[in-house]
Amino acid sequence: MEDFFIFAGIAVFVLMLPLLYRIASGPTTIDRLVAVNVIGTKTSVLLIFIGSIFGRVDMFVDFALTYALLNFIGSLAAARYLNRVNPDQQFSNLQTKE
Repeated sequence: MEDFFIFAGIAVFVLMLPLLYRIASGPTTIDRLVAVNVIGTKTSVLLIFIGSIFGRVDMFVDFALTYALLNFIGSLAAARYLNRVNPDQQFSNLQTKE
């Protein structure tokens, strides 16, 4: 069973690599923010896999939940900041197209 969690952890890690490209070259800031959020979510899953490998799932679930909560709060803070910096960007683009 340990081999399954090792393989699954490696697979999740490999799936994180394309997101690094999106963070580096994302066309918009929102794309970069979503990529960072997805990496944070996958990191929480990796923490659960690590807990299963070490046989301490109860401890690693606490770490994963804490990390996921910090990831969520960080995403909300970044979205709120981006909304304050340029709040009418979407509406101004719609008005110029008409």
